[in-house]
Amino acid sequence: MTELGKPRSSPRFVSARDVAKLAGVSRSAVSRAFTPGASVAPETREKIMVAATRLGYQVNDLARGLLAHRSRIVGLVATKPELGFRAHLTAALAAVLIRRGSVPVLINAGETAEDTDAAQRTLFGHRAEAVIVLSGSPPSSFIELAKSNGLPIVAIGREAPEIDIVQTDNAEAARRIAAAFASAGHKRLAFAGSESGTPSIVERERAFLAEAGRLGIAVTVARGPDTDYVGGLLAAERLFAAVEKPTAVFAVNDLVAFALTDHLKIRLGLRVPEDVAVVGFDDLPEAAWLGYRLTTFRQDPMKMAERAVALLEERATTPSTAPVRLRIAAQLMVRDTFSPPNDGAFGP
Repeated sequence: MTELGKPRSSPRFVSARDVAKLAGVSRSAVSRAFTPGASVAPETREKIMVAATRLGYQVNDLARGLLAHRSRIVGLVATKPELGFRAHLTAALAAVLIRRGSVPVLINAGETAEDTDAAQRTLFGHRAEAVIVLSGSPPSSFIELAKSNGLPIVAIGREAPEIDIVQTDNAEAARRIAAAFASAGHKRLAFAGSESGTPSIVERERAFLAEAGRLGIAVTVARGPDTDYVGGLLAAERLFAAVEKPTAVFAVNDLVAFALTDHLKIRLGLRVPEDVAVVGFDDLPEAAWLGYRLTTFRQDPMKMAERAVALLEERATTPSTAPVRLRIAAQLMVRDTFSPPNDGAFGP
């Protein structure tokens, strides 16, 4: 209730009719003024824009989309979207989509069947125009539903049949760092991974072990329950509980590498890289912090976002072409935790 005892009126957006009344023009003239390419006299357009600015009018894109049977919604499907690189990729995708006039909607796929069902109802009930599935472990049912509804779909950082994919070249990066450790004289290598088993994680681990094996070097593997800081601490504890401790460790991502570095320095009193070399993956902003100065492979979230959205646009105009698979090279950002011999070979 208001102080006068009368019910407060419901909030109301400024309408095109309000603009037309203030500008002294017809409702259709306002519509034409805000429609690209529509015919309207310059002096009329000027009056409309002045009135719209004064009233704070914004075009109702939702209503326009419903009339044109287009929602302009692009669903960003992710599990744990707040975690590590995924958060930066989500932000980059949102920026690129907004720039092109789309409406990004983050769909947290959750970790239970109930969460997944609710997420799918939200995404497809609002008639999304396209779907981008991020790395992590969103269930394949999102992909199948998008395909069955004829929606353009792109997967980032995961394998899926018959759809467009954008991936970092995880295997090549893992092979390169295994070779670099060997060239630096390290004989006891380790891999700090995760039991989450997402495609990117599995690819990095397999390629690192395969290259080390080809070079005749054994690798100790320890995995935490997830690719976060806590998981990294558990992996670090397991790796350095052995009698023969590794002298170089490839961490599956930067969060794990941060935990590993803290475990080495704070708990064990070891020096990095003098006692143990550490390399991560992602190049999160924290990797450049003075407390870490982490050598790591860079995934560029903006580049990946731009490539993914470009693929969506191409798929929308040419739906029958063969699926595209883009692999983007990861650049080694050399800082303090490891400097490979001849690091010029580790450019973009």
